[in-house]
Amino acid sequence: MSTRENPAGLVVLAVDDEMAGLDEMKYRLGSNPRVGRVLTASDAAEALRLLRSDDPDLFGQRDADESIVDAVFADVSMPGLSGMELARVLTAFRNPPALVFITGHEENALEAFEVGALDYIMKPANAERIDRALRTIEKNKLQAAKGLRALEAPAPDDEEVIPVELAGTTRMIPRKDVRWVEAQGDYARLHTTDGSHLVRIPLAQLEERWAEAGFLRIHRSFLVSLSLVTELRMSSSGYSVVLGGGQPKELPVSRRHTRELKDRLVRAPRQNWGQQ
Repeated sequence: MSTRENPAGLVVLAVDDEMAGLDEMKYRLGSNPRVGRVLTASDAAEALRLLRSDDPDLFGQRDADESIVDAVFADVSMPGLSGMELARVLTAFRNPPALVFITGHEENALEAFEVGALDYIMKPANAERIDRALRTIEKNKLQAAKGLRALEAPAPDDEEVIPVELAGTTRMIPRKDVRWVEAQGDYARLHTTDGSHLVRIPLAQLEERWAEAGFLRIHRSFLVSLSLVTELRMSSSGYSVVLGGGQPKELPVSRRHTRELKDRLVRAPRQNWGQQ
């Protein structure tokens, strides 16, 4: 059931009803140095039985709040429970593992991200593509651990204000009122519910300063408040997001920023987005 033992590596579960596909997935995952242990299941039902097990011989000793495995790599099309149905069950877990689909069904990609998948890899999956997904899982796990340690630390200053000069008057704009920021050369335009304000601050500087406050670069020209994202749309021209918190606003997402945006949205607490 396991390719090797490495307590410091990720524990992953491979799920595929086709033996050839399962063997390939197990080999690819087990060959990656980020992975410490690979478990296998021949269908979604068996995967759920494993994930609900508390057998220390299978999963080792873990804290009560930890996921039994760090990630599930699953096919989409399986008899009985499909991969999508498995994903919906996992979202009900108190601490769900990261979910990655490895599949030959390209048409399910958008639905996969809607049900919380971290990545969607087309077969045949190569080592580099799998490593990219594992790297993201590893990074998210580290960030989650840091977040737990920081629970008792002071919260970021949500009352930061930005001085805006207008006709000899200085107006103080609270950061919490900013929905998105637009780059305009060496300046940035702050868009709030009551208008827009031009400030002499480069967008890259605001991106760095406001990252911990939930702002994310989605395009070379736009920085948005993730908490206000209500929709992620896909069209023939690419992805876009819709912002709430006022009059709905649709903004484009560049290809280079799409992956990080999806990762942040599907890993964020659901109550923080989609309810504006």
